[in-house]
Amino acid sequence: MKSLGAVLVLSSLTLAGLISNAREREEPRIVPTTTPLEVALDKDFQFRKTKLLFLSDKPARQGEGGRQTTSTLNKKAGSGNSPNQKTATLQDAPITFERQYRLFGAVTALDQRQRFGNYFDFFWRAQRPSDVTVRLEYRQEKLHDHVQAQQITYHNVHGTHKTEFKVIGDDYLDDGRVIAWRCLLITNDRIVAENRSFLWEQ
Repeated sequence: MKSLGAVLVLSSLTLAGLISNAREREEPRIVPTTTPLEVALDKDFQFRKTKLLFLSDKPARQGEGGRQTTSTLNKKAGSGNSPNQKTATLQDAPITFERQYRLFGAVTALDQRQRFGNYFDFFWRAQRPSDVTVRLEYRQEKLHDHVQAQQITYHNVHGTHKTEFKVIGDDYLDDGRVIAWRCLLITNDRIVAENRSFLWEQ
């Protein structure tokens, strides 16, 4: 009887934790207009890692990307021009997995179209408790210099966190892929950390 009670308590705690995590996980909101902010970089706030994915509506042929990389390495090593097929397949495996992961559950062609586009995962750290806004500013192919933004605000956060942004579906299909971006950590209306793509202009 005691073990049954312990199981019930543990399962209720797990359920409560899942519900609270679902409530805490918010989606980024579109920022209608962005105003320039004061830059005050702070070593207590930093980006740790950035993961970018472009999920195209025209998938590359299997092995294409890996073959190019392997071929370049082979030329440097002086081992000829023919790529190693096994190495090329291994290099393609993470890309194939990521594509399958992003398309999981998209059964119809319409469902899949809504998944195509740019995915951004930013891993960042706050070394002291603060209210932090993570903002992604970006430009798309067909909109040229027009800057759009999405952001999400975290209250009293500390430690390492992950923030996800997406420019997918109709946003991608109508306006094209993201060609330049920058991600900001903002506290007290000041930019305390910044991460940007090579093509983002000052």
